[in-house]
Formats: sequence, C-alpha cells, structure tokens
Amino acid sequence: MDPHNRFESRGTFLLARLENLAALLACVTLALLHLDEIHWPHFIALFAWIDLVGYIPGAIAYRRKPGGAVGRVYFTLYNLMHSFLFNGAVAIVWSLTIGAGWALLAIPIHLLGDRALFGNSFKPWGTSFEPQVHPAFARFEREFGEARPRSAGEAIHAAFPPGGGARGAEG
Repeated sequence: MDPHNRFESRGTFLLARLENLAALLACVTLALLHLDEIHWPHFIALFAWIDLVGYIPGAIAYRRKPGGAVGRVYFTLYNLMHSFLFNGAVAIVWSLTIGAGWALLAIPIHLLGDRALFGNSFKPWGTSFEPQVHPAFARFEREFGEARPRSAGEAIHAAFPPGGGARGAEG
C-alpha cells in the first residue's frame, strides 16, 4: 500500500491485523500484570464509551432505516471515537484531570481489539455502516486477484523483449 494505491490485499490486511494483535497482546499483558492497580469503573467507562458514542447510535440508525443508509454524522462519530489521535487527546485530558492510571489501557485494548480481532478500522463514506462487500470492492478483488506479481525474470523480459528495445521507448 502506498499513497497512490490506498487499498489492501488479503495478505497485507492480514499483516496489519497481526501487527494490531501483537500490540493488543502487549496491552493485555500490561493490564494483567497490573490487575490490582486498575480502577475498574474507570477501565469499563473508558472501554465502553468508544462504542456508546461511536458505534451504537449508527448501528441503531442503520437498523431503523430501510436499506440501512445512514447519515454521514454516524460515520464521523464512529471514525472520531475509533481514532488513536482523538483517544490520545482524551487520555491526556483524563490524566490531567482525573489522573494517569492503568485504567487508560482500556483505550488501546478496545481500539486494537477492533482492528485485530474484528478487522474493523475507519468507515469510509459511501460504504455500508455495517460490514457488507461494496460492489466496487468486489470488482477490485476479482481483478486484483487475477493479476499476479511478475518474477524478476518476467519483469526483465517485459522491459527488454527479445529482438527489440524496451517497451514504451518509442517516441
């Protein structure tokens, strides 16, 4: 994936989920090592509020609307609440007002769990609020799956075909 090709294949998506899983396991390990030091009401509040504000309203709207089309505000709320940037700011404000503590691990545990265990990240406008394959993505996957990477030999052969110059070198 790069700035010109903002998509993921099944393989790169799996790698991203595995990286998130490794980070999730690190956070869960820290929480387990500090079980006695976690203020559990704070942990539960920090863990739950992400979905109470960012997911539940959109899920309700999706189920109430024929065809499941919901307004952009629900996508925006979801993306904001499931952002490490926004939640980093929440953690800073929390630490300055309530105090830093191990309960703050609820935030990365929630966000990394969504990404690692469920494969969820941000929701782009133009897709379904609840997971459904978009027809354009299904087409992309079919076409991308049919294309196979060239070996080094095939790439050299394509760039310098026998009996002629490099392809595309003509004026």
